[in-house]
Formats: sequence, structure tokens, C-alpha cells
Amino acid sequence: MANIQYYDVILKPVITEKSMNLMGEKKYTFLVHPESTKAMIKEAVEKMFDGVIVESVHTMNCEGKKRRRSMASPYGKTAQTKKAIVKLTEESADIEIFSGL
Repeated sequence: MANIQYYDVILKPVITEKSMNLMGEKKYTFLVHPESTKAMIKEAVEKMFDGVIVESVHTMNCEGKKRRRSMASPYGKTAQTKKAIVKLTEESADIEIFSGL
């Protein structure tokens, strides 16, 4: 496993209609490093955002999609990704990057 620091774990937030509906339940979705664990994700969220207390973390590995390339090698695949849904406690502060959406 690579030496991953807490600032390397969270790559970007996932902004979709489904993830926006989950924000009412204090659940936030992030695209994370493929080799990160639930403990690493929890630590990264609590260190990066002030006043945030993580209750639970759910992760999912997403396979790459099959895409057309050319006639010589007709198919290729996009990169695999990993998503994490982070649930905050009731007394926790909200995450600011999602507040303006």
C-alpha cells in the first residue's frame, strides 16, 4: 500500500441529484483514493473540515466503463474509482463546500 497522507485521501466531492438529497440527512459523498480505508477517510474528513464529527463511512468500488477507442483496438476501459458516503453526527457542523449549492 502506498504512503497516503490525509490530504491525499479525498480527491473531490460528488455533486449529483442523489447526493444532494442525502445532504438533508447529513450524508456527504466524496471521490476518494482507491487504496484508502474507512479509517483513513474518517480521519481525513475530520482533519480537513473544522467542527465535523464522522459517525460512519460507507465505501464502494466503481469499475471503469467500457469505451470505444479506434478500429485497431476497438474497446478500452476508463479508470476504476472509489466513492465514500460519510455520515456526520447530529451535533456535528455542516461541511462548508456544499453549503452554497
